[in-house]
Amino acid sequence: MSAEDKKQEQVSRIVAAYASRPDVTPDEIVALYRRLSGELDDVPAEVAPARAGMQPALPLEQAVTEDKVYCLCCGRGFKMLKRHLGAEHGMTEAEYRTAFGLPEDFPLVAPSYSRKKAAHAKEAGLGKYDRTLPIGQD
Repeated sequence: MSAEDKKQEQVSRIVAAYASRPDVTPDEIVALYRRLSGELDDVPAEVAPARAGMQPALPLEQAVTEDKVYCLCCGRGFKMLKRHLGAEHGMTEAEYRTAFGLPEDFPLVAPSYSRKKAAHAKEAGLGKYDRTLPIGQD
């Protein structure tokens, strides 16, 4: 894939993520596309943004509250970070943890939301199954 193709793919991913928002008008989408196309033409293809050792938008102590997990890239709060990281920042959970030096067990889901989903799964009987064979099925 050529450098120009990579730039075009990058612009397309960003614009597609932005266009998926319900509050965006077609004119704003076109404006973003034009702005990004112009900006990425000025960036050399070999230069990739350095992610390791990024500066967090807020202190780690404030990144997780009972009802929200705050993105260290932009400071916005969510119940879950996975979708936001991929759509807005083009990062996986592993890349995010590496970029900020977070441990593997650092929560990316709000604790209250995690408990709520676990309780719902238990009510639905998920994760339980009978390991014994029915009588006569030996």
